[in-house]
Formats: sequence, C-alpha cells, structure tokens
Amino acid sequence: GQETSNPFMRRILIIKHGAFGDVIQSEGALHDIREHHKGDDIAVLTTTPYRRIFERCPWVDRVIIDPRAPRWRIDLMRKLGQSLAAEKFDMVYDLQNSARTAFYYRWFFKGVEWSGTAKGASHPVRLKNPKKIRSLDRMASQLKDAGLTVRYSRRPNVSWMADDMDALIAEEGIKDPFILLIPGCSIRHPQKRWPYYADLANRLMSEGYQIVTAPGPDELDLAATIPGITLKGPRGFLNWFELAGVMKRAAFIVGNDTGPSHLAAHLGAQGLALFGAHTTAERTGIERENFTAIEVSQLSSLPVARVLDEVHLRVSAVQLNSV
Repeated sequence: GQETSNPFMRRILIIKHGAFGDVIQSEGALHDIREHHKGDDIAVLTTTPYRRIFERCPWVDRVIIDPRAPRWRIDLMRKLGQSLAAEKFDMVYDLQNSARTAFYYRWFFKGVEWSGTAKGASHPVRLKNPKKIRSLDRMASQLKDAGLTVRYSRRPNVSWMADDMDALIAEEGIKDPFILLIPGCSIRHPQKRWPYYADLANRLMSEGYQIVTAPGPDELDLAATIPGITLKGPRGFLNWFELAGVMKRAAFIVGNDTGPSHLAAHLGAQGLALFGAHTTAERTGIERENFTAIEVSQLSSLPVARVLDEVHLRVSAVQLNSV
C-alpha cells in the first residue's frame, strides 16, 4: 500500500468489478463518495477491462486490479487478501454486492467498516427486494444507509470520458447532423439485438441524415451490413473514450440494451434504446431527460416506422432545421 503523509487521511476502498454498463452507472455513486471523503485516499478494486476508465475518473485516486481468481486457488486468494490487508483500509463501499465480495468481507475485511449486503456489515444495505429496484436507486439507497448525502448517485455524468474526436470526424467526411447507430450487443445475448438497423439507416439517409456506426472488434461484420460510414479509427475500432467523443457530437443515437447505449445515456447524449422482454428499461436506469426507451415483448416485431417516429419526436427542431 502507499504511504500517506496526512495522519488524518482515511483510506477508502470501493469495489466495482463490472460489467461495463454497471461501471458507467456507478459514476454518480463514486462522486457522492468523493464528496463525503474530501481529502481521503480513495482506491477502486476492479478488473482489468475497466482499469483505464477508473484511472481517468476524477473521483478516485488509484486503481487496484483484482484478478478474480477462482476461490479454490487458495494461493492466489491469499495473495490478494495479503495485499488488501497491507493497505489498511478504514472503510469499504462494496458496490458489486456479489457472492465473491461477501466472501472478501468474511475473509479479508472482518472488523473493517463495510457498506454492502454482506452478512455482518457495519453499514448494511436495507432493501426489501433488491433485484426489483433499479440499479441507480439501489446505489443511492446503499450510500444513504452508510450515512452519505446523496446528490449524484441517481444522475451519473461520464462526460469526462469523452475524447475530442473532431479531427477523425472531419477526416471521415462526416457532416452534422449525424445519427449514430449501435446495432450490436454482447454475443451472449442475441435476443437484445434489434434486426432492422439497415432499414432504419436507409430511411434516415433518405431524409438527409448521415448515418454512422462505430463497431467494436467483434461487430465489424454486422456494421458492414448497415449503410453509412463505419468509424474505425487508426486501430480498426474505437476505444471507450473515442466512442464517447463521437457520441457527444452525434445529433441522436439509437442502440440496443448494451454498454455503449448506457454510456450515451450518461454522457448526456440524445438517444433511444430498444428493449425486448429480457429486462425493463426502468430497472437498468438508462432513461434520462435526454435518453428514452421503447419496450416491446419481441424485438423482431418492433417495426422500423415506430422507431423512426420516436427519432422524429426526439430530435430537436434546431437539428432538423440544419439538415
């Protein structure tokens, strides 16, 4: 652990392993924790994919990587436990609240102040039906139970993630106003994928909009089926910070229930997410003043005309007049 020169500085740990959408949504909770612990040392325990996001986050001081070793690997678990014990944390905010983090509490942090659902926690979370509560409310409730003033937990703002993408947008010949489509999603959840993005793209292009996709490495084939400009950048795909920068420039975004759509919603971008029966938009917390959702029982039965109507309704008169 690092030495702190201020003897009054408390050492705070926040646990957030993933997934991407959940990491984005935790931004407001991190902001509230920072406000409560001004001048304290705040570390985040996370997994490798989210290291760079937390390193850029203005509310934390440093990042500790958890290899998430299987629990039967006693040697690796002991090594993690020893390194966390050496930090001498005063307080832990468990924003993951998983079986794994409950195990960490029992084995690594007994006696340390702990906010979370782990049995015996000093600051227990008092929720009757946690699975039915939307994630933003759940985090807000957890921090309130821990004695914090909650100002930001329900309103994450990840605008600090956005790189300046003006040069790449100009280089690719993209003109405002453009509409960004997010046609992909995790390959583990094909039911979250609306199948008519190509039709939507054609309709919007006929109205004078430029259409842009910015696929991840495993979505290049899908993007190739959609008319418009595929934005890849010099590496062949955009990282999260570059994608955020493109989203900030877009007039509107249409996407599935997937990490990039959550990023757009909490960046303040104008947009729309398409939900099937897998979960509700309310539970995910994706709906904001700037971002809405269409929910249907079967995505394949959601017609292009209905999505188009919602885009027309949402895109501001200023943007429409500039086409």
